[in-house]
Amino acid sequence: MTIQNMIKVMTFGTFDIMHPGHLSYFKQARKYGDYLIAVIARDKNVLQIKRRLPSQNEKVRLAEVKKTGVIDKVVLGQMRNKFAIIKKYKPDVVCLGYDQIVDENELKKIFKAKVFRMKPFKAGIYKSSKMKKF
Repeated sequence: MTIQNMIKVMTFGTFDIMHPGHLSYFKQARKYGDYLIAVIARDKNVLQIKRRLPSQNEKVRLAEVKKTGVIDKVVLGQMRNKFAIIKKYKPDVVCLGYDQIVDENELKKIFKAKVFRMKPFKAGIYKSSKMKKF
């Protein structure tokens, strides 16, 4: 089966400090298709959205996601247009994390992709912001 014939699934996230919650997210998303693409948020975009830089830089986070062995392709997101990466890879399915603030209906309208929200995995414990050492 070639990639053109596969059902492509795309996930997004910062993935700062890899933990079992991230792995659960990837495994849930994997069930929706044949080829899983993870988009890693750029440092500057994280700073703009979350008002702080991630503990690990984007290259480290990208490498950590690759190491999981669950993802077929790991890419850095776009700097200016957050939807450009979706246009580039044209996924059939977009899987969002339970806590991601995204308008699902907007995604469905713009990209004609199916959009699913993944379930949390022990959200009170496995969330990067809760795992950081202060």
